[in-house]
Amino acid sequence: MADFMGMMKQAQNLQAKMADMQAELEQAKVEGTAGGDAVRVTLSGKGQMVGVTIDPGLLKPDDREMLEDLIIAAHEDARRRIEALTAEKMQSVTAGLKLPPGMKLPF
Repeated sequence: MADFMGMMKQAQNLQAKMADMQAELEQAKVEGTAGGDAVRVTLSGKGQMVGVTIDPGLLKPDDREMLEDLIIAAHEDARRRIEALTAEKMQSVTAGLKLPPGMKLPF
């Protein structure tokens, strides 16, 4: 019974840490870049695009396709950074957590 109570306490602690981590991620802003920083995309911790900066030198009508590709590349860079930040935060939250054999966290 003591092991079960210990597991319940661990689960409650994990739940509190997860809530803190989610609140922290919601406040985070991550920037992705492309084209040697000519295009910058800023995403919130939830993955919403909150900003785009484009070097004025790229604003030429005949370079539209290149600009579109750079925006996509910068967004992808920012998305990868959000995933890495989330994984890093998750690692710190679950570090030292002793789960029964075969049990995994659902994230």
